[in-house]
Amino acid sequence: MKKKGKGNKAPQVIDLEEGRLLLAVKKGYRNWESRFKEEFGLETKPSQISFKTLSFLAQGKDKGTFYLYDLIMNLQGLGSGFEFNELSPKKKMAIIDQYLFMLDLIRFECMTRLGWLTSYPGEDFTLVELIKEFDRLAPSLQAKVPVLSQDHAAYEQYSTMNTYDKEGFVRKLIPEVLKEIQDYSTTL
Repeated sequence: MKKKGKGNKAPQVIDLEEGRLLLAVKKGYRNWESRFKEEFGLETKPSQISFKTLSFLAQGKDKGTFYLYDLIMNLQGLGSGFEFNELSPKKKMAIIDQYLFMLDLIRFECMTRLGWLTSYPGEDFTLVELIKEFDRLAPSLQAKVPVLSQDHAAYEQYSTMNTYDKEGFVRKLIPEVLKEIQDYSTTL
Protein backbone atom coordinates (compact mmCIF):
# COMPACT_ATOMS: atom_id res chain seq x y z
CA MET A 1 0.00 0.00 0.00
CA LYS A 2 1.42 3.38 -0.90
CA LYS A 3 0.78 6.56 0.98
CA LYS A 4 0.77 9.75 -1.04
CA GLY A 5 3.43 12.17 0.00
CA LYS A 6 2.79 15.87 0.51
CA GLY A 7 4.72 18.48 -1.40
CA ASN A 8 7.93 17.10 -2.77
CA LYS A 9 8.17 14.11 -0.40
CA ALA A 10 8.50 10.72 -2.08
CA PRO A 11 5.67 8.23 -1.56
CA GLN A 12 6.19 5.86 1.36
CA VAL A 13 5.58 2.13 1.30
CA ILE A 14 3.80 1.03 4.45
CA ASP A 15 4.03 -2.58 5.52
CA LEU A 16 0.55 -3.63 6.64
CA GLU A 17 1.84 -6.18 9.17
CA GLU A 18 4.14 -3.57 10.71
CA GLY A 19 1.25 -1.10 10.80
CA ARG A 20 -0.97 -3.61 12.60
CA LEU A 21 1.82 -4.37 15.07
CA LEU A 22 2.43 -0.68 15.80
CA LEU A 23 -1.29 -0.16 16.37
CA ALA A 24 -1.41 -3.17 18.73
CA VAL A 25 1.64 -1.87 20.60
CA LYS A 26 0.02 1.56 20.96
CA LYS A 27 -3.19 -0.02 22.29
CA GLY A 28 -1.28 -2.43 24.51
CA TYR A 29 0.70 0.30 26.23
CA ARG A 30 -2.12 2.87 26.36
CA ASN A 31 -3.14 1.95 29.92
CA TRP A 32 0.50 1.53 30.96
CA GLU A 33 1.37 5.07 29.89
CA SER A 34 -1.58 6.64 31.70
CA ARG A 35 -0.96 4.60 34.88
CA PHE A 36 2.82 4.62 35.09
CA LYS A 37 3.55 8.01 33.46
CA GLU A 38 6.32 6.52 31.32
CA GLU A 39 6.77 6.02 27.61
CA PHE A 40 6.66 2.47 26.27
CA GLY A 41 6.94 1.22 22.73
CA LEU A 42 7.94 -1.44 20.27
CA GLU A 43 11.56 -1.47 21.50
CA THR A 44 10.91 -1.39 25.28
CA LYS A 45 12.93 -3.99 27.20
CA PRO A 46 12.45 -4.84 30.88
CA SER A 47 15.73 -3.04 31.62
CA GLN A 48 14.23 0.23 30.28
CA ILE A 49 11.23 0.26 32.63
CA SER A 50 11.48 2.22 35.87
CA PHE A 51 12.10 0.25 39.03
CA LYS A 52 8.91 1.69 40.47
CA THR A 53 6.81 0.27 37.61
CA LEU A 54 8.64 -3.08 37.67
CA SER A 55 8.08 -3.35 41.42
CA PHE A 56 4.36 -2.74 40.97
CA LEU A 57 4.05 -5.34 38.20
CA ALA A 58 6.27 -7.87 40.03
CA GLN A 59 3.87 -8.07 42.97
CA GLY A 60 1.47 -10.04 40.75
CA LYS A 61 -1.58 -8.51 42.40
CA ASP A 62 -4.90 -7.70 40.73
CA LYS A 63 -4.04 -4.32 39.24
CA GLY A 64 -0.56 -5.38 38.13
CA THR A 65 -2.02 -8.53 36.64
CA PHE A 66 -4.50 -6.45 34.64
CA TYR A 67 -1.72 -4.38 33.03
CA LEU A 68 0.17 -7.48 31.91
CA TYR A 69 -3.03 -9.17 30.67
CA ASP A 70 -3.94 -5.98 28.83
CA LEU A 71 -0.57 -5.81 27.07
CA ILE A 72 -0.58 -9.50 26.18
CA MET A 73 -4.17 -9.53 24.95
CA ASN A 74 -3.76 -6.39 22.83
CA LEU A 75 -0.57 -7.72 21.24
CA GLN A 76 -2.20 -11.08 20.56
CA GLY A 77 -5.28 -9.45 19.01
CA LEU A 78 -7.62 -10.65 21.77
CA GLY A 79 -8.96 -7.28 22.93
CA SER A 80 -8.11 -5.52 26.17
CA GLY A 81 -7.42 -6.91 29.61
CA PHE A 82 -10.94 -5.92 30.62
CA GLU A 83 -12.18 -8.72 28.34
CA PHE A 84 -10.09 -11.49 29.92
CA ASN A 85 -13.08 -13.18 31.59
CA GLU A 86 -14.90 -13.33 28.25
CA LEU A 87 -12.20 -15.47 26.63
CA SER A 88 -12.60 -19.19 26.06
CA PRO A 89 -10.88 -21.40 28.66
CA LYS A 90 -8.19 -22.35 26.11
CA LYS A 91 -7.38 -18.69 25.34
CA LYS A 92 -7.43 -17.82 29.06
CA MET A 93 -4.84 -20.53 29.71
CA ALA A 94 -2.65 -19.23 26.88
CA ILE A 95 -2.80 -15.70 28.35
CA ILE A 96 -2.05 -17.01 31.85
CA ASP A 97 0.98 -18.95 30.53
CA GLN A 98 2.32 -15.79 28.88
CA TYR A 99 1.51 -13.75 31.99
CA LEU A 100 3.48 -16.12 34.26
CA PHE A 101 6.40 -16.06 31.82
CA MET A 102 6.41 -12.24 31.76
CA LEU A 103 5.99 -12.07 35.55
CA ASP A 104 9.12 -14.22 36.00
CA LEU A 105 11.11 -11.95 33.68
CA ILE A 106 9.93 -8.82 35.51
CA ARG A 107 10.90 -10.36 38.84
CA PHE A 108 14.28 -11.39 37.45
CA GLU A 109 14.82 -7.81 36.26
CA CYS A 110 14.03 -6.60 39.79
CA MET A 111 16.59 -9.05 41.18
CA THR A 112 19.12 -7.77 38.65
CA ARG A 113 18.50 -4.17 39.71
CA LEU A 114 19.02 -5.16 43.33
CA GLY A 115 22.32 -6.80 42.38
CA TRP A 116 21.10 -10.34 43.12
CA LEU A 117 21.43 -11.56 39.51
CA THR A 118 24.04 -10.75 36.89
CA SER A 119 21.83 -11.92 34.01
CA TYR A 120 18.66 -13.80 33.20
CA PRO A 121 17.30 -15.50 30.09
CA GLY A 122 15.26 -13.15 27.93
CA GLU A 123 16.76 -9.88 29.13
CA ASP A 124 17.89 -8.95 25.62
CA PHE A 125 14.40 -9.15 24.11
CA THR A 126 11.73 -6.47 24.04
CA LEU A 127 8.43 -7.05 25.81
CA VAL A 128 6.73 -7.06 22.41
CA GLU A 129 9.08 -9.79 21.11
CA LEU A 130 8.62 -11.86 24.26
CA ILE A 131 4.85 -11.75 23.87
CA LYS A 132 4.50 -11.94 20.09
CA GLU A 133 7.13 -14.69 19.81
CA PHE A 134 6.14 -16.48 23.03
CA ASP A 135 5.63 -19.92 21.44
CA ARG A 136 9.06 -19.78 19.82
CA LEU A 137 11.08 -18.04 22.57
CA ALA A 138 9.61 -19.26 25.86
CA PRO A 139 10.65 -22.94 25.71
CA SER A 140 14.34 -22.17 25.19
CA LEU A 141 14.35 -19.25 27.65
CA GLN A 142 12.57 -21.28 30.34
CA ALA A 143 15.21 -24.00 29.95
CA LYS A 144 17.94 -21.55 30.97
CA VAL A 145 18.70 -20.38 34.48
CA PRO A 146 19.25 -16.84 35.81
CA VAL A 147 22.82 -16.26 36.98
CA LEU A 148 23.14 -15.36 40.66
CA SER A 149 25.58 -12.56 41.39
CA GLN A 150 28.86 -13.50 43.04
CA ASP A 151 28.08 -10.71 45.51
CA HIS A 152 24.91 -12.47 46.73
CA ALA A 153 25.30 -13.96 50.21
CA ALA A 154 24.24 -17.42 48.98
CA TYR A 155 26.43 -17.48 45.86
CA GLU A 156 28.80 -20.15 47.19
CA GLN A 157 25.88 -22.51 47.83
CA TYR A 158 24.36 -21.69 44.41
CA SER A 159 27.66 -22.26 42.57
CA THR A 160 27.86 -25.89 43.73
CA MET A 161 24.35 -26.78 42.51
CA ASN A 162 23.33 -28.48 39.29
CA THR A 163 21.26 -26.51 36.76
CA TYR A 164 17.91 -27.88 37.96
CA ASP A 165 18.64 -26.98 41.60
CA LYS A 166 19.92 -23.52 40.60
CA GLU A 167 16.57 -22.72 39.00
CA GLY A 168 14.70 -23.79 42.15
CA PHE A 169 17.12 -21.81 44.28
CA VAL A 170 16.51 -18.59 42.31
CA ARG A 171 12.73 -19.14 42.41
CA LYS A 172 12.89 -19.49 46.19
CA LEU A 173 14.29 -15.94 46.26
CA ILE A 174 11.06 -14.54 44.77
CA PRO A 175 9.19 -14.04 48.09
CA GLU A 176 12.28 -12.30 49.48
CA VAL A 177 12.57 -9.99 46.47
CA LEU A 178 8.84 -9.17 46.61
CA LYS A 179 9.23 -8.18 50.24
CA GLU A 180 12.31 -6.11 49.39
CA ILE A 181 10.59 -4.18 46.58
CA GLN A 182 7.14 -3.83 48.17
CA ASP A 183 7.79 -0.26 49.29
CA TYR A 184 8.61 0.80 45.73
CA SER A 185 5.37 -0.68 44.35
CA THR A 186 3.09 1.05 46.88
CA THR A 187 4.29 4.52 45.86
CA LEU A 188 2.55 4.29 42.45
